Amino acid sequence: MLPVVRLLAKRLGTSLIVLVGVSMLIFAIARGIPGDPARIALGPNASAEQVTALREKLHLDRPIVVQYGYFISDLARGDLGVSLYTNRPVTTDIAQFLPATLELIFVSGAMMVLLGLPLGVVSARYRDTWIDNAIRLVTLLGVSAPAFVWAVILMLLFAFFLPIFPIAGRISDTITVMPVTGFLLVDTLLAGNFRAFGNAFWHILLPAFALALSGIGQAARLTRANMVETYERPYIEMAQSYGFPERRIAARYAFRPSMIPSLTIIGLDFAAMLGNAFLVEAVFAWPGLSRYGVAVILRKDLNAIIGTVLVISAMFLIVNVIVDLLIAFINPRIRYSQRAA
Repeated sequence: MLPVVRLLAKRLGTSLIVLVGVSMLIFAIARGIPGDPARIALGPNASAEQVTALREKLHLDRPIVVQYGYFISDLARGDLGVSLYTNRPVTTDIAQFLPATLELIFVSGAMMVLLGLPLGVVSARYRDTWIDNAIRLVTLLGVSAPAFVWAVILMLLFAFFLPIFPIAGRISDTITVMPVTGFLLVDTLLAGNFRAFGNAFWHILLPAFALALSGIGQAARLTRANMVETYERPYIEMAQSYGFPERRIAARYAFRPSMIPSLTIIGLDFAAMLGNAFLVEAVFAWPGLSRYGVAVILRKDLNAIIGTVLVISAMFLIVNVIVDLLIAFINPRIRYSQRAA
């Protein structure tokens, strides 16, 4: 078996075991939240008979082990149950809200890579100069406050005081886009509507930047620290003594070995955005899965809670598998170790 295939199989097997453990844990926690889900769903005016009937329908009157058995049986058929919050299948809700969150996270992840890594490279190349100090100050500000604080600050600055960006939503109300994939940036391009694409892109920039600021700061600072350490290696000194251009040394000989820790952090930050995006989505009224997850938790919507957490956990594990494969591609020693194993 090829080393990368062996690594992929190992990571997928581990991820599957973790996902089963997460399902057991969130199922137990969701059942332990104070309050009767049936009573919360039906409201205070519902009769005791109605509450009892709904409890029986949801299997809440059965032992938790039996309830989990029903859940696994339904999950094997792709059925996550009906949301008591929206009165729709949970899979329908996830299919509606997940693309908005993923689109926001993809743009934020692109910002982390396109801004964080180059800032770290420039900071390391001009280390101990005013350029380095300025970049370190900016990146320190980025990691010093959570995303929702930056969301409020950016909204006040660039939506109220300087009305450059829109305040809320994914696209203007006057623009209609036929949903195909659920990703507005993709659907507008598929429709050939570049005006709508520009509008959707303008809507997503501010929330995506607020969500990415912390990751940009971490990626830049970690890249700088690793590259400064790499610059002290003998082969860098040899390249400098041979008169290689500084840009070539920075991009080819110093950056690639320093990229592995930065890539790991970016992957973890990217995956964590799935759970951390809810406050940014709340500030910008972004109709995403994270915001939906908070709403169902407040209403103790058990099926929706479990479905949302499982999807977020699965995405987190998928991102980690992708990061592991990228690191194995960049670092040949990992591939050789898999081959030896």
